[in-house]
Amino acid sequence: MNERTAYTEFHPRWYRTRMSTWWWLKRPSYLAFILRELSSVFVAWFIVFTLLLVRAVGEGKEAYEGFLAWSSAPLVLALNVVTLFFVVFHAITWFNLAPQAMVVRLRGQRVPGFWIAAANYLAWTLVSALVAWLLLQ
Repeated sequence: MNERTAYTEFHPRWYRTRMSTWWWLKRPSYLAFILRELSSVFVAWFIVFTLLLVRAVGEGKEAYEGFLAWSSAPLVLALNVVTLFFVVFHAITWFNLAPQAMVVRLRGQRVPGFWIAAANYLAWTLVSALVAWLLLQ
């Protein structure tokens, strides 16, 4: 270390304001940001749960019935209800961010962000309707 940059006993301390642990509760946009980041954990749980379901179906009737018994436990049901909220929140925030993440041009003109988000919501609605139709057949 250079002698010019060495700190002494009497060197002034840098002024740093204390940041609260709960800084993200001060603005709705900060809260939405933190909830979106937290939603990734629940998206991961949704994937794990789905993979466990697929494995149980693949192992036969007894494994599937065991999975259904486990998944009907109150704790797992509560976790899956919270997961549903966060997965839908994650999808909505992702669709709303899509216009900022991608630029679409049509005939040399930039497509308005509203149309990009609307196309995402339309595709989500159509795929959801198709899945519901397939499950209800």
